[in-house]
Amino acid sequence: MAITAADVSKLRKMTGAGMMDCKNALEESNGNFELAVEVIRKRGQLVASKRADREATEGVVLAKVSDKGNLGVLIVLNSETDFVAKNENFIQFAQEILNLAVDQKPADLNALKNLSWGGRTVGDRVTEQVGIIGEKLDLSFYAKIESTQVIPYIHPGNKLATLVGMSKVADVKVGRDIAMQVAAMNPVAVDKADVSAEMIEKEKEIGREQARNEGKPENMLDKIAEGKLNKFFKESTLLNQEFTKDSSKTVRQYLQSVDKDLTVTGFVRYNLNQ
Repeated sequence: MAITAADVSKLRKMTGAGMMDCKNALEESNGNFELAVEVIRKRGQLVASKRADREATEGVVLAKVSDKGNLGVLIVLNSETDFVAKNENFIQFAQEILNLAVDQKPADLNALKNLSWGGRTVGDRVTEQVGIIGEKLDLSFYAKIESTQVIPYIHPGNKLATLVGMSKVADVKVGRDIAMQVAAMNPVAVDKADVSAEMIEKEKEIGREQARNEGKPENMLDKIAEGKLNKFFKESTLLNQEFTKDSSKTVRQYLQSVDKDLTVTGFVRYNLNQ
C-alpha cells in the first residue's frame, strides 16, 4: 500500500512522532493507523527500557489554574538534557499534560498517569515521547491546590514554579506577590501551627547542640533552643517571614493591610535545581 504525505501527517498529529518515524510505522503496519500507533508506542517502550538506568534531572516545572481560579495544579516533566527541556515541542507536550490535569483534577500522580488521553493513558503517551525524542522522560511530580483563589507563578526558565491558595479573592497582584515570595524564600509551612512536631523537635535538637558546642551550660540549653526555634519560625514559615517587597512588614502584615481577613490557605513549591 502506498503511503501518502497526508497519511504521514495524520499519524504525526495523532502521535507527535517525527515524519520519518510515522512513515516507517505506516509502512511496517501496511497503512493501518491503529497498528502504526502501536509500532510507535512499542518503539518508545524499547527506547525507555534501554534508557531506564539514565538520570532524568532536567525538564520543566509548570503551574496553571482553572478558569474559575479556585483550582491550581503543578507538574514536573523530566528529561535527560536541558537541550530537550528547552525544546518547544517538549514544553508543549508538558503543557498538554498540565491542561488535562486542570480539566480532570486527578487525585495524585498515579491517577494522572492513568488518565485517558487520545485513546491512551498519559503514562503511555510519555513512553511514546521517549521513543520520539530518544531521551528518558519522567512525569515525576504532580500536586493540586483548591481554595477560594489560587495563584500560580512560573519563574523564567521553567525550572521553578509555585501555587498559592488564598482565603479570599483579592487582586491577582497580591496573590502573585505571595507566590513569588514562596519561590524566593522557600518556606517550610504556612504558619507555626503547620510545622510538624518532628521538624520542631529536630530544630530544637539542632539548637541545643549548637549551644552545647558553644560551651553554654546544660541548664540553659532548652531556653536557648526555644529562642532558636522562634527564629526558625520567623525565617521559615510563610506568614511570619519578612515580606520581600517591604522588609518592614511580615507577609501576614502585608496581607492584613490589603484585607484584615486575607490569609494563605496553602502552597506548593517545586524547584528542579534543588
